[in-house]
Parts: sequence; structure tokens; C-alpha cells
Amino acid sequence: MSGISTIDERVASEAFLQLAAAGDQFERYANPHAVRIAGIADEIAKLLHIGGEDRRSLRVAALLHDLGETAMERDYISRPGALTEEERTDLARHPVIGEQEASRAGANRAAQLLVRWHHEWWNGCGYPDALRGEEIPLAARILRLADSYAALTDGRPFRPPLPAAEAHQQIIEWAGIEFDPRVVSLFLSLDRLRELESFAETA
Repeated sequence: MSGISTIDERVASEAFLQLAAAGDQFERYANPHAVRIAGIADEIAKLLHIGGEDRRSLRVAALLHDLGETAMERDYISRPGALTEEERTDLARHPVIGEQEASRAGANRAAQLLVRWHHEWWNGCGYPDALRGEEIPLAARILRLADSYAALTDGRPFRPPLPAAEAHQQIIEWAGIEFDPRVVSLFLSLDRLRELESFAETA
């Protein structure tokens, strides 16, 4: 049975990677964006001694976090410039749609919920459920930061990537507002962060 389970996990992982690549292409990221988020999130999880199935769920959620955007197929997602109020309201639906799509893709319930909550803010101003502080599961707080940092530092055709130092400063400024301050501190201490940044620059 363990052999069958291993094969099933490998097939699922390959399917999740394919979905992540399709999402990156739809959002027009220059680098493997979702895979990079998974790498950053995984490194933070190690520092917090998150292991086993919880850590795997976080990696899966990182790969699938924007399935909702892909499913919505909105042109404004990959368009330069600010969104209208109507577009922002529409886009705020994507974590819930993503939760549903992650279920259809075969992700476990923990990963589905992380997809749902990856836009929740530490101060309670996120969406879709306006969770606050430690009401937000730790893995979702990690995913929020990893997603934000990768979005700042991964280029798109209409927006150049921010230098790492500028992105770090933005993360620091939003600690206690958007991000869990403890997760920010651990993120900034990552020994492998330079390696992950080099991956983005050369991919």
C-alpha cells in the first residue's frame, strides 16, 4: 500500500505543478512564480518546525493559491494599471473560487483552506473572511508573506521586479498590518533567501 500511496502522491504533485505553471502563464509572470512561493514558504515553515502533512499542505496551497484567478479568466488580472472598484470587488472573490478549484484538483482540505485564506491580513483587513491575528492559521500567514514577496520581486511584462532590498523594506513596513511580525522576522533571517532570489533572477 505504501508504494501505491507514493505513486499517487507523485502523480498529484505533477498535476499541481502543471496547474501552477498554467496559472503563472495566465498571470504573465516571467519566472516560475508559484514554485518560488512554495520554496519561500517551505523555508519559513522549517524555521517554525512545521513538518509532515502540514508542511506538504502548505506547499500544495502555494502551488494552487491563485487557481481562482485562473478560473475567473478576467483580462484585468494581467493588465497594467490600477483596478476599478468594481474589478477589485470582483477579484476579491478569487480565494473562495480557488478553494473550490483546489478541491476539484484533489488538494486536501487543509490546502484548500490555505488557498481560501491566503489574502487574510494580520490586522483583520484582508479577505474573504476578515480573520485577524492568530485567528489566521500560521501556514496561511506564511503563505500571505511568501506570495507578497514573490509578487514584488517577480517581473511581469508590464511591471519590472523590485530589487530585493526594496521588497524587504516594504515587507518590514507592513509587518503588524498585513503580515505577522514573527513571520516577517523569520523570513528576513532566511539563510537560503539569496539562493531563492538567484533562482528568480536566472529562471
